[in-house]
Amino acid sequence: MPLAERAARLPAGPSNPQCNAGLSFITLRDSAALPPGPAARRVFVERFAQLAEGAAALRAGGDARAVAAADQLASLASRAQQGFDLTPAAASAAARAQGIATGAAPEATAGAAAGAETAAASGAAPASTVSGGVETVQGERLELAFEARRCIHSRFCVTGAPKVFLANVKGPWIHPDAMPVERLVEVAHACPSGAIRYRRKDGAPEEPVPPVNLASVREGGPYAFRAQLQIDGAAAGFRATLCRCGASKNKPYCDGSHHEIGFTATGEPPSGKTDVLPVRDGVLAIDPQANGPLRVRGNLEIMSGTGRVVARVTSTYLCRCGGSANKPFCDGTHAKIGFKSG
Repeated sequence: MPLAERAARLPAGPSNPQCNAGLSFITLRDSAALPPGPAARRVFVERFAQLAEGAAALRAGGDARAVAAADQLASLASRAQQGFDLTPAAASAAARAQGIATGAAPEATAGAAAGAETAAASGAAPASTVSGGVETVQGERLELAFEARRCIHSRFCVTGAPKVFLANVKGPWIHPDAMPVERLVEVAHACPSGAIRYRRKDGAPEEPVPPVNLASVREGGPYAFRAQLQIDGAAAGFRATLCRCGASKNKPYCDGSHHEIGFTATGEPPSGKTDVLPVRDGVLAIDPQANGPLRVRGNLEIMSGTGRVVARVTSTYLCRCGGSANKPFCDGTHAKIGFKSG
């Protein structure tokens, strides 16, 4: 990692200014995994805190890679602190949950759901990992994933499944087994941004491909796409909300910046060409143009916020600078106002 590389190049000490720290700083000393249990979790949290503290000192030097590594370690340390409840009560609850899990029947019965809800309420934490900004939590019948940077806080999760998604709590907040799995997947389907996704573990069908490719224009907000999405050349699931105000720090995705800048744009643009397409599904390719619009290729029905058809297209350019006088379509204003997508 950049921080270790940076550390290896630092002087060994004042008495040896011509010598660097050497490979011992970047060589993995022990590859053995920590034994499971509260003690291992506490060591994990403490070590990340120490790494973040050391990285913060290097950050002051201004080296770009050291700064990036320090930011990443600070984030990881914060996640570690939030992700592990180290209190004795939490440890005993986790032990009880482990005992319950080993004797549970695979069928999703009302009794199993009640037991899961009790475990969630008591603080028992299902197995979870965080990688690439995506938190993945293991349930009995499905694997639930949450990507915070794509979340637009539409609140379908915390209102539709309040016992699964525990709002405003410290520590573990996602409990996949706290409601019947078929109801939970419907809540996931309602998430417009694709921040909530799942993978079935019980052999049941995965999320279906949308039968009609749709893009909803949200009042003063982003585009909400539902399709077999390919964004910037990569598969991107079936749901996404993409920025149209120009201010997102996570382009092309919406990050809620439209609220901060007071973006105003109607969600009810006038209807144009709405001839029915012979094919209404298929891969929808969205390619953000450098300092320009979203290039969209594929069968697409553009809808107003209330569901009225605005246009049916197979190729178009959608404004994402926030300045077009012909929203949702691009009219070249991005070039006039100096829009930067980077």
